[in-house]
Amino acid sequence: MSSHSIKKSVREIFQTLPKDVILVAASKTRSVEEVNEAIHRGVTIIGHNYVQEAEQMYPFVKDSVKWHLIGHLQRNKAKKASQIFDMIETIDSYKIALAVNQYCEEMNKVMPVLIEVNSGRESNKTGILPENAESLIRKISLLKHVHIQGLMTMGPRFGNPEDSRPYFKKTKALFDHLQQADIPQADFKYLSMGMSNSYKIAIEEGANMVRIGTRLFGKR
Repeated sequence: MSSHSIKKSVREIFQTLPKDVILVAASKTRSVEEVNEAIHRGVTIIGHNYVQEAEQMYPFVKDSVKWHLIGHLQRNKAKKASQIFDMIETIDSYKIALAVNQYCEEMNKVMPVLIEVNSGRESNKTGILPENAESLIRKISLLKHVHIQGLMTMGPRFGNPEDSRPYFKKTKALFDHLQQADIPQADFKYLSMGMSNSYKIAIEEGANMVRIGTRLFGKR
């Protein structure tokens, strides 16, 4: 996508986002030039699905931005992810949280994380089922080098954006419950929901962090 087109897309997206909603630029398969152009136009958070792809891009991107992992984290990538990212949005098991905690302890770092919830109960999606989320969160919250800061959910990537609304409602209800649950060492301030086709509905349902790629950079 041309720099002019990215400039126009970033401006249009920022115009549709309420001031309290955070934009994560989903940068899977995008070039360094495209990502740097988006940063130049005001993007401050880069999201990557794959640790290896982020590792390749990291040295060439302006260092003023934050990096979020927005794809599933495999245990064998936990060390590198702990080095690169400023937030991991996709923690969905104690095993993964423990690995991140271990590597962050070695680096004297505390990693902000979101717990990924599979609100749609889709067998092909990662994420903890809603009814199991609180017990997992209470367990992870005891780790010293990861800091739970909210929830993330995917929702359907394609199709009618309205189909995502029930999943977003369910995730927001869980988020509200956890805010009131008085879980020590956990802050429920970020609710990451919605992508290019569904982010406006996600915001209507309470999202304050959205992950946008195609609408920002154009089709892959």
